[in-house]
Amino acid sequence: MSPTILIVDDEPIALKSLGDILELEGYSVITAKNGQVAVDYVRSRYVDLMIVDLRMPGIGGLEVVRITNEISPDTEIILLTAFGTTESAVEALRLRIHDYLLKPASPAQILASVRMGLSRREDKLRSREGFASETRPDERVATVTLKDGTLVDLSRRLIKYNDEEVRLTPAEGRLLRIFLENVGRVFSHRELVLLVQGYETAKHEAPEILRPLVSRLRQKLQNVPALNGAVVSVRGTGYVFEYRTDGK
Repeated sequence: MSPTILIVDDEPIALKSLGDILELEGYSVITAKNGQVAVDYVRSRYVDLMIVDLRMPGIGGLEVVRITNEISPDTEIILLTAFGTTESAVEALRLRIHDYLLKPASPAQILASVRMGLSRREDKLRSREGFASETRPDERVATVTLKDGTLVDLSRRLIKYNDEEVRLTPAEGRLLRIFLENVGRVFSHRELVLLVQGYETAKHEAPEILRPLVSRLRQKLQNVPALNGAVVSVRGTGYVFEYRTDGK
């Protein structure tokens, strides 16, 4: 299956020409005419790589990057701009984008950056999977049935209880899997960033990176009686998952 690339630009000509270039290379291309459309798409579907215009009306390119990093941290991002400044470049790099290209970028530049971004994404995924298998060998679960009948389908990122369903983003699903496979274990912020998002980070940065993701997961688990309050903060350290899945 070819990688999915989402192009975000408010200029129709730029959107079409860039889409044509990538489709000729065999990629599956989705286009979004503004930041809001892009964010809505990422909330419901997985994207391997995004190419985002910096200046757009409404939700600008940097805000699209921030939101995507929270929702889908595995998605690599290339930022395109005709108005490059030192400040925007520094902010883009702080947000961990893959590349920052000035318009008009040549097709060769764009394709080279896309190939490198997809390769980087694959390396991160392999690294995280390898780390997880070393940490918990032979304990990868697909579904968990809680003692009140709540079903957590980790492969589909879906929680079912009574007649209700709660759907999780990829990052939320990975975080919940880690917690359910390690009930009672205290994780540091840095450990969770590595396991969920696939990269090392400084000790002082890790809580800020993790906090929005944990907050969203907690909000969703509040609607599931069996899991409400299960994610517990450990002051100065990280988090622990305290739900007992064995029913004792």
